[in-house]
Amino acid sequence: MSTFALVDVNNFYASCEKVFDPALASKPVVVLSNNDGCVVARSAEAKAMGVPMGVPWFKIRATFERAGGVAMSSNYALYADMSNRVMTLLGNMAPGQEIYSIDESFLDLTGLPNPVAIGRKIRHEVLRHTGLVVCVGIGPSKTLAKLANHVAKKAVHDRSGVCDLGAMTQADLEGLLRHIDVGEVWGVGRRHTESLARYGIRTAWDLRQADPETLRRRFSVVMERTVRELRGTSCLQLEEVVPAKQQIISSRSFGAPVRRMGDLQEAVSLYVSRAAVKLRRQASLATVVQVFIMTNRFKSEVPQYSGALAVPLTEPTDDTLRLLRAARYGLQRIYRPGFEYVKAGVSVFGLVSSTGWQPGLFEAPGRAVERGRRIALMAAMDQVNAKWGRGTLGPGVVGLQESRVWSMKRGKMSLRYTTQWDELPLVLAK
Repeated sequence: MSTFALVDVNNFYASCEKVFDPALASKPVVVLSNNDGCVVARSAEAKAMGVPMGVPWFKIRATFERAGGVAMSSNYALYADMSNRVMTLLGNMAPGQEIYSIDESFLDLTGLPNPVAIGRKIRHEVLRHTGLVVCVGIGPSKTLAKLANHVAKKAVHDRSGVCDLGAMTQADLEGLLRHIDVGEVWGVGRRHTESLARYGIRTAWDLRQADPETLRRRFSVVMERTVRELRGTSCLQLEEVVPAKQQIISSRSFGAPVRRMGDLQEAVSLYVSRAAVKLRRQASLATVVQVFIMTNRFKSEVPQYSGALAVPLTEPTDDTLRLLRAARYGLQRIYRPGFEYVKAGVSVFGLVSSTGWQPGLFEAPGRAVERGRRIALMAAMDQVNAKWGRGTLGPGVVGLQESRVWSMKRGKMSLRYTTQWDELPLVLAK
């Protein structure tokens, strides 16, 4: 029988902030979205206060701060590095790993003795090396492991932070699942929850007892698979190799409205550079570049406009400069003066593998040599940026300034404690 574990960092973004600032230890903390717009993460204390996810910051700011709460801007460099550390630790503690999200990872514990003891060791090691608290859910299928993690996190069964549904007696399991809403089951969203309720299925136990063939006819094969997974039959294997994305989007809302073409060109160029890096990282080439710009549709008192244009490429590429040329051509076609633009972005799609693509039989002489030089140039640029930091080397139009008119607002951002030498945390020993 298979044994899976789902390891999830508790309140990940807020916990990363607390690790490096002891003053935040017992305070309610929320992390804000781009431009400090909405709440995207909450500490346990903030959740206890009833702060809802996604609420606009201006609506709760006064009440939250009066109660001693602290808001932080998103610090993606810190979160990404802390995630990498956690995932590396977890990968060394199990024979198989699937990184499911920035703060969640499935582990394959099949054949290993005493999974609960392994779960406790995982909690201890992650806390010791990173200062982050994780919960561990264990089960004979990925769906049960995910549900067990929910049980561990909510302390439904006990407060150990580890729950093994596969080790429970049938009576204990039934008693537990009867008190879990069916919407908490992995893959059952709000719409399915409402539909299942019409058939009298309201709890995880109800769904487990339902006839999988009937649910397949009424819903889909995915729902049938969920029922079988809840019964302990493993239908979903560990995906240790992440499939390449079929589309890459890079966009941001601006910190302030932008009118000038030059500012839009800077922003779009930066987004193209980031998309190109992702293309090269997953060994893909794009055949189409789409660029888009838009005004603030929520401000009805200002003139509204949005434009987008897809530009096909003559040859699949991951070359930043070629992608940039296409995106700038598209931007020039869609730009209209006199509007206040609040967002721009690029999307590259029609992706093909860079290892499988072959040039045409009749391409111009010397094209292969030129292509080789550009590949070497992109590789050198990626190496420089990997060693000295993102944005150290890039196309001139992107600019090397850290702050621009359109830069994202992050007025409450913490330091990049783990990735910048000049922002390392200082410790005073007496």
